[in-house]
Amino acid sequence: MGQRHVDVLIIGAGLSGVGVACHLTERNPGRTYVVLERRTRVGGTWDLFRYPGVRSDSDMYTFGYRFRPWRGTRTLADGGDIRRYIQDTADEYGVTRHIRFGRRVVRAGWSTEDRRWTVEALDETTGETETHTCSFLVNATGYYDYDAGHRPDFPGEEDFTGTLVHPQHWPEDLDHRGKRVVVIGSGATAITLVPAMAGDAAHVTMVQRSPTYIMSLPEHDPVSVLLRRAGVPAGLLHRLGRSRNIALQRGLYALCRTAPGVMRRVLLAGVRARLGPDVDMRHFTPSYRPWDQRLCVVPGGDLFRTLRSGAASVVTDHIDTFTATGVRLRSGEEIPADIVVTATGLRVQIAGGARLEVDGRPVNTRDHVVYKGVLLDGVPNFAVVLGYTNASWTLKADMAAEYLSRLLTHMEERGHTRVVPVATEADRSAESAMGDSLTSGYIARGDAVMPRQGTRAPWRIWNNYYRDRRALRRAPVEDPALRFDGPPADLPADRTAPDRVA
Repeated sequence: MGQRHVDVLIIGAGLSGVGVACHLTERNPGRTYVVLERRTRVGGTWDLFRYPGVRSDSDMYTFGYRFRPWRGTRTLADGGDIRRYIQDTADEYGVTRHIRFGRRVVRAGWSTEDRRWTVEALDETTGETETHTCSFLVNATGYYDYDAGHRPDFPGEEDFTGTLVHPQHWPEDLDHRGKRVVVIGSGATAITLVPAMAGDAAHVTMVQRSPTYIMSLPEHDPVSVLLRRAGVPAGLLHRLGRSRNIALQRGLYALCRTAPGVMRRVLLAGVRARLGPDVDMRHFTPSYRPWDQRLCVVPGGDLFRTLRSGAASVVTDHIDTFTATGVRLRSGEEIPADIVVTATGLRVQIAGGARLEVDGRPVNTRDHVVYKGVLLDGVPNFAVVLGYTNASWTLKADMAAEYLSRLLTHMEERGHTRVVPVATEADRSAESAMGDSLTSGYIARGDAVMPRQGTRAPWRIWNNYYRDRRALRRAPVEDPALRFDGPPADLPADRTAPDRVA
């Protein structure tokens, strides 16, 4: 196929990519764009994950788009419903016709001389390589590897005669009815799987090395239910619910960081109230402070209800080895299993694994700091959409898309063809863009590829909706840290863009 050129090329048609495309459609109607998506449907994460009970781990008022309200009162939504919401949004805004499915981006290179990106994509249905060019490139693939999740190698795996499965690649024909199931892990995926599988399984055992903080939320938002019954219009209902939940998210996180001892007692008291006085709190008492790792939430206390019923149980120990019929723990206890689910986390990567280059030199994303959490220093006309780690992903992704639209408008109005964020050495830090306050395993594993963040604004990532709203929606686009037009040689010697490419 011949080379195609567009103003903006977006990698990924998930929640972030569709959001960017919708903003371009509404705010930059004169811009041409294309979305390259490796999968065969819209949805990204919510098309990939199909394990039992898959759902959001953030409330839908804030997990849905700001510009297209989520209709409903359920606090957390099922994965299938979220995928349909993304698809319906893409259809409504005319984005779907701009998506090229089955395309895996393998390389993207910027040419200063040509002022454009050249993107090579493999059509996985035909095996042919396509070439696209664009003036601005947007990475909206998230930050994990779709091909493989993180899974430790356990001793004795080859001896196990049952079924071993990772949630990221759930077999459509897996039947767990009447089976003994072991779920390895204690994060959001594990605590979702346990109640979802326990109804049909003979028994489900969650084996965890260490506990996680778990908080129960109402299955349906009680305030929204009352307001809906009172006849409050859907648009107003959404704005009220969204504003309230943003404040609650921010307040909960702030309390956990400033008063960890108090919040620890509050969270553990909530678990005890759900499980009753006879519960062994050892299985629910983490060794770390609240929000050192992401706080897990369960709708309507479904996990606790399942544990109380006896259909599932929790064991805190390390796995010594797999056996032919289950897993043996360090304590010597052996747990029989027909199915073992390794809910052990994600593998982190950037740009879907594509190679990035600037003027022929490879870009090592770890060597670059992010500008306002959106642009990469030293890399021209390139944006990366990363959501929050301490709140709903979409809150930040929405603002990043809105900022990108403002930036493109600014460049068009002033005749600019290139923008490069330029950080000084004083701006740089060794801290990951995902922050150093969270100790989750996937964040530690992702440190090798994640961009850095800076020591001060606009390079510092605050993970604070209210600060980001000012910086991305309201602050002027013009900024001393941004260089428009002008080739790299025109920049001061200590700030040349090529030095930021390693």
